[in-house]
Amino acid sequence: MIRRLPLVIAVGFLSFQPVAFADMNAANKWINDEFQPSALSKSEQQKEMEWFVKAAAPFKGMEINVLSETIPTHEYESKTLTKAFEEITGIKVNHQLLGEGEVVQAVQTQMQTKRNLYDAYINDSDLIGTHSRLQLAVNLSDWMAGEGKGVTNPMLDIDDFIGKSFTTGPDGKLYQLPDQQFANLYWFRKDWFDRSDLQKKFKDIYGYKLGVPVNWSAYEDIAEFFSVHVKEIDGTRIYGHMDYGKRAPDLGWRMTDAWLSMAGAGSKGLPNGVPVDEWGIRMENGSCNPVGASVTRGGATNAPAAVYAIRKWDEWLRQYAPPGAASYDFYQSLPALSQGNVAQQIFWYTAFTSSMVEPQSKGNNTVDKAGKPLWRMAPSPHGPYWKEGQKLGYQDAGSWTLFKSTPVDRRKAAWLYAQFVVSKTLDVKKSHVGLTFIRESTINDDSFTTRAADLGGLVEFYRSPDRVRWSPTGVNVPDYPKLAQIWWQQIGDVNSGVFTPQQAMDRLASEMDQVMARMQSADEKAKVYGGCGPRLNEPREASYWLNKSGSPKAKLSNEKPKGETIDYDELIKRWSKS
Repeated sequence: MIRRLPLVIAVGFLSFQPVAFADMNAANKWINDEFQPSALSKSEQQKEMEWFVKAAAPFKGMEINVLSETIPTHEYESKTLTKAFEEITGIKVNHQLLGEGEVVQAVQTQMQTKRNLYDAYINDSDLIGTHSRLQLAVNLSDWMAGEGKGVTNPMLDIDDFIGKSFTTGPDGKLYQLPDQQFANLYWFRKDWFDRSDLQKKFKDIYGYKLGVPVNWSAYEDIAEFFSVHVKEIDGTRIYGHMDYGKRAPDLGWRMTDAWLSMAGAGSKGLPNGVPVDEWGIRMENGSCNPVGASVTRGGATNAPAAVYAIRKWDEWLRQYAPPGAASYDFYQSLPALSQGNVAQQIFWYTAFTSSMVEPQSKGNNTVDKAGKPLWRMAPSPHGPYWKEGQKLGYQDAGSWTLFKSTPVDRRKAAWLYAQFVVSKTLDVKKSHVGLTFIRESTINDDSFTTRAADLGGLVEFYRSPDRVRWSPTGVNVPDYPKLAQIWWQQIGDVNSGVFTPQQAMDRLASEMDQVMARMQSADEKAKVYGGCGPRLNEPREASYWLNKSGSPKAKLSNEKPKGETIDYDELIKRWSKS
């Protein structure tokens, strides 16, 4: 018996190990050739990949379909990481890329029909209020501890994800797993701001220093300065502002993405205002039932701060942006900025960083000959209604979402792919490609310390405590797809001159309340929203709410206080110290 034992082991080795060896050979090749740098040592990477090889064995040969929007991070996943995953696990992934609106539409269709269109989605965490109420998405906390335990990576490290609070419902359960994150920050041409002649001219006109604007008054002054007083730099007509205004779903998200709260419309509270969020929807603390968007119901969607926010968006787009900007959408605004004829942008997404650091040879006029950025990013300035303790901007958290309508075996295979593309083994490399951080370990990796000077403040921002003041849509929004589609049509009517900002926001708030009233009826009859659907307040005189402290806030007598700026280098020092 003792002599036969080695033979049995050898037979077993020859029978079962070659496949695993082949998979690990592929894993080692990817680790060496692609997945560097990494937050893990190579031996730790091998350990994690070995787990994927074993966990994926029952699904080998399966072909699954996933969907995300089109940004550089997801392009890398679709083109490169699907190939790596298939070679390592034997599972083929069709990772489709579409516009954000089409992704939301597909998600909504799968929820409504309960038909399996895709096996997983990278779906913005803006839908957390929807997913936690409708209970059509898989509760990942329970999934990882129960049915999905055998396919949940023991090295996943949920606490390492900086956006986990964004994907957690009111019940404390995790419904989505972050895949990429980016914030809307302030962007400016530091090389122009540093010019002594422009500094002198600005101070002579406005009475304070040209620098990073702290408030909207300063932003407006700087926009006017470059568009009206400077006009031309190095023979090029330049402008003091950039934005977009095309009548499309992008325009609605342009506003729901915290624009109203940047002006100061919402309540204090992080990650979202309590009781009034950045959409202007009121939900009392401790409750899961929204009570209204209109001021007459205690909301702030048509309150003075929100109307001010829409008016400034429209005025700045008309007066200070390049010709044609009003017809741009979200995706068209990026190449326009890279032309190099804009001094600043108040609402600029850090997802564009990877494109904005491309060399001059690719048509990017915002870097020097050595490829160093001539621009910098900084915190968003705030409007006159804003108070300390409020969120200061938007942070997108595109997150993996599984649906109960997906067959369990396909759901498990898709969950493996989702964990693979966010794993510590490859997240540092993926972040160097897309520059959309999701992990604390990645942000603090030495490779980003080395690269920080080439990224215009991105690393400093994500390492600073300030980043928590940027957050996605929160739990006050009971059904994101149904409510979001109302916004762009109303905002478009402002841009086209059909309605004033007040008229448009009055109509928007009214329509939101009407939609929420239908949700309330459905929830009361059939618990469609799990008892957490809207329970609208009865309308009262607007003055009842406006005279109370907090949001909604009464109109200010002066909506343009003195402009305030901060020196960029001082800001970076402050971030670095913290």
